[in-house]
Amino acid sequence: MERIIKTGICAYGMSGHIFHAPFIHVHPGFEFTAVVERSKHMAQERYPDVKVYKSVEEMLQDSSLELIIVNTPNYTHYEYTKAALNAGKHVIVEKPFTVASVEGQELVELAKSKGLLLSVYHNRRFDGDFKIVRQVVASGDLGDILEAEIHYDRYREELSYKKHKEAALPGTGGLYDLGSHLVDQALLLFGMPDSIWADIRIIRAESIVDDYFELVFFYDKLRVRLKCSYITREPIPSYQFHGRKGSFIKTKADTQETMLQQGLMPGAPGWGVEGIHEWGLMHTEKDGKVIREYLPSPKGNYLEYFDGMHKAITTGAPVPVAPSDAVNVIRVIEAAFQSSKEGKLIKL
Repeated sequence: MERIIKTGICAYGMSGHIFHAPFIHVHPGFEFTAVVERSKHMAQERYPDVKVYKSVEEMLQDSSLELIIVNTPNYTHYEYTKAALNAGKHVIVEKPFTVASVEGQELVELAKSKGLLLSVYHNRRFDGDFKIVRQVVASGDLGDILEAEIHYDRYREELSYKKHKEAALPGTGGLYDLGSHLVDQALLLFGMPDSIWADIRIIRAESIVDDYFELVFFYDKLRVRLKCSYITREPIPSYQFHGRKGSFIKTKADTQETMLQQGLMPGAPGWGVEGIHEWGLMHTEKDGKVIREYLPSPKGNYLEYFDGMHKAITTGAPVPVAPSDAVNVIRVIEAAFQSSKEGKLIKL
């Protein structure tokens, strides 16, 4: 029988309701034991046995909890992660890790000093579309990759109902919110760039936080562009890779978030399977023969993250997303804001 990791979730908004509670609930190695809800009891409607606490501080006093998920507003990640580690708990932190990279590095060192595990929930690593991208890049079938472009576009002129995402607070805006996914994926594929250039803007009529960005990563021969706009009614493919031998073009098509929003639990029939019309286009050359074919993506599955976290806690395996990776994401975001403000290339 698997060892059961009793887990507390710091908030039950969209992140807790959609991206954490269902996976903790269905995974045989975890128990959704506690949650913080200051005024409502929404979690108990779906998970009747969960304990409800009125504050993070109160929940951290629960000695039965071994793992805490910090999924509160971005500017609170540092404070609550530090408190959870000081309470002797392992921690999963929602992305972005922290607002400042120095805060993230401090938490990495604190966890290490206490012999605790710390990981950041960069769940988009486990999207089916990104899985096929990783496979294609690793295969070498494109030859030396010279240009890559990754998008996370949406069409949403109105402001989010989640007021903390639209307030002028540290860590808010599109680059921290959606950009952290793109930066993490680019670093996972190609490593830290030599330098970065960025254009970060506000384009929605009533917004006071950034909702458009373009980042360019400079490597020796490679250029990687990361783009996001909240005013893109007809988005272009989210992944475009061009190498000396060929190209790979892919839409962003992972189905997990949609299925979770429909109330389905992880592992439901068809979980993480994208439609055939979303397959990525590979156009390259092998052994002197030009090949143009569509490649299916592996199943997307965020449960793989929780599998990795359970193994890390119970067997000493590496955590599924190293906090040092997440610190590098924040370093890049900081450099991007500096570049956009100063209008120049920033070395990393």
